[in-house]
Amino acid sequence: MECEFPTINSNKEAIKEIFDSVKTIAILGLSPDETKASHRVAKYLQSAGYKIVPVYPKEETILGEKVYRSLMEIPFAVDMVDIFRKPDAFEPIADACIKRGDIKVFWGQLGLVNNAAAQKAQDAGMKVVQNHCSMVEHRALT
Repeated sequence: MECEFPTINSNKEAIKEIFDSVKTIAILGLSPDETKASHRVAKYLQSAGYKIVPVYPKEETILGEKVYRSLMEIPFAVDMVDIFRKPDAFEPIADACIKRGDIKVFWGQLGLVNNAAAQKAQDAGMKVVQNHCSMVEHRALT
């Protein structure tokens, strides 16, 4: 797999605005394993006051929240997707975000970049963050 350099990304000021405005964050690829980065990040965001929504192929609950199998199954509004999936999964995720119509932020975690998907999300009006850890960025603001 070839690594991409993020050509579409939000700056620090935009990231602050993101954290000030979002309330509900779908964590795509949220593992029930407490040693995994997705679990640690979700737990941190939850403790910071955000409603986290686990999206994972197994489990019934993670961090006390109902687990959904896909973004499309979530029956309420979601402000942001925080993606812990391989970059080749980003384009279908961007399509699902566009189809839902309520996602404001498309966030690819540290080390994850897909510029084509980011462009698609940005063109649909979403703010885009790639190759940044949401926990690290949030901590830097507090």
